[in-house]
Amino acid sequence: MRRVRSFIGHVAAPLLLLLCVGPSAHRGASPAFTDEIPFKINWPGEHVTLPTSGALYKEDDFLIMTTAEKEKYKCLLPSLANGDEDEEKEYMGHGPAVLLAPLFKQSSCSYRIESYWTYEVCHGKHVRQYHEEKEAGQKLNIQEYYLGTMSKPTDALAESEAGKVEDTVNEVPTKNVEGQLTPYYPVEMGNGTPCLLKQNKPRSTFVLYVCHPEAKHEILSIAEVTTCEYEVVVLTPLLCAHPKYRFKSSPVNTILCQALAGSPLRPHSLSQLDQQQEELLRPHFSPAAEREEDTSPVREEAYTSTHKPLAVGGQAQVTVGTTHISRLTDEQLIKEFLSGSYCLHGGVGWWKYEFCYGKHVHQYHEDKEQGKSIVVVGSWNREEHYEWAKKNVARTYQLKDDGTQKVKVVSHFYGHGDVCDLTGKSRQVTVKLKCKESESPHAVTVYLLEPQTCQYILGVESPVICKILDTADENGLLSIPS
Repeated sequence: MRRVRSFIGHVAAPLLLLLCVGPSAHRGASPAFTDEIPFKINWPGEHVTLPTSGALYKEDDFLIMTTAEKEKYKCLLPSLANGDEDEEKEYMGHGPAVLLAPLFKQSSCSYRIESYWTYEVCHGKHVRQYHEEKEAGQKLNIQEYYLGTMSKPTDALAESEAGKVEDTVNEVPTKNVEGQLTPYYPVEMGNGTPCLLKQNKPRSTFVLYVCHPEAKHEILSIAEVTTCEYEVVVLTPLLCAHPKYRFKSSPVNTILCQALAGSPLRPHSLSQLDQQQEELLRPHFSPAAEREEDTSPVREEAYTSTHKPLAVGGQAQVTVGTTHISRLTDEQLIKEFLSGSYCLHGGVGWWKYEFCYGKHVHQYHEDKEQGKSIVVVGSWNREEHYEWAKKNVARTYQLKDDGTQKVKVVSHFYGHGDVCDLTGKSRQVTVKLKCKESESPHAVTVYLLEPQTCQYILGVESPVICKILDTADENGLLSIPS
């Protein structure tokens, strides 16, 4: 009863509700209420027609609610029926380990570039964190740590499940991913590089595989949850065949509260509260300049700060997303991209991102009613980039097996963004362009990090970039391949 009482107290706190628990409360073996499930209270009056679909109600499943003003209501509590239960019962396919087996057998790896470290997840094998440095004419220096390695072969795990028609997991674990309660399949990797901070105990990582129909096994986030223990979230379409691992919608469950004899349809204090809120929301006349200030992108950004970034490796990751770019011929696409006329877009959260090579990086949100809100994260200035490149590495090499060098990443500086409220300075961003092989030649992954307040790193990864990286000059500037 404690959780139910807590819930209604939160929903209608202004009413100072007192719940009569005991003979006035009737609760069977219904699922417990938690803060992860949204609820609302409706006041239907004396006569109410109970719904026949969605959340169901039982006549004996109710609470008697008494307000501070002694108003009494009988509140019918919904059963938390899951709309996907029938599909889950009918599912006769393979379990998650078997569904992921093709990914493990391919010996494929996913990468994530951050400001200093690169993270490598070789699925079913290991998780590695490394940094490469190579100056002209010098040997390549690699600083690396294995965050975890696979002790039990993943093909053995898959084979042990292959004989099963469907895995018998009753409860699939879930995690809050960008505000969405998301089911995942965990793969544990231990035996990593010894950790000095934990008496040389080996590092370990849980790789959480999450269903995403359009993903290409991208790394969504990497976090050090405790000292030398890590958590990696990987988006994959392979799990989506299993109904238990798909994103589940979170419908708002309705509590129906009927007034008992002598009580108003809705509590008096709640009606007063509604009137006060209407008064506060009523538009007031103000000077035009002030109205414009209220709707500026900076104000909009501050308003949407409740869309919290994910913690990734101690940095703030704003969002990540994979899209598909134009089906133009490679030559035409490269020309338009390098001219800045073809822009790349990404992001799966509230904010989206636009990168136009040699022009700008924008952060934007589109609303049907309010229109498009834009924050300029950075603008291109060639001279400023040259100055930046004198103090920073604009072109990073990778040493191939045959001993030849290949450009791996180029970095460009974009300054003079919109002024940041928190620092009083212009936003700025370092754009990192990286080759990323993919089954889809026109896939592009765009993610944004904020290692320091209003100083960003925009990662752009695509097979299209592979074709032009080797044209980079000493300042990291690209050109059309000859």
